[in-house]
Amino acid sequence: MVNHDTQGAAMIDQHRHASAGTAATPDNDARNLLRPVLWLLLILSAAANITMSVVGAYAIGSGFGLITVACAVTLVVHHYRHRRA
Repeated sequence: MVNHDTQGAAMIDQHRHASAGTAATPDNDARNLLRPVLWLLLILSAAANITMSVVGAYAIGSGFGLITVACAVTLVVHHYRHRRA
């Protein structure tokens, strides 16, 4: 938005944001929910992986390890696809 001062010169309104007109859509809600769920799953699966390794259940621990790696990779991919330019 451009305002004009008393001498007719154009001034840029610095209080307006380009994203002010965007509303929350179901796609944005799902995207905003994905990251916390992935972080929670990453932490829980890493803890389960450590626990299973300590107990000696290596096959189950390996499964939790794969889930941990998948969550980490998904978080990195999500970050690079949705970062601001």
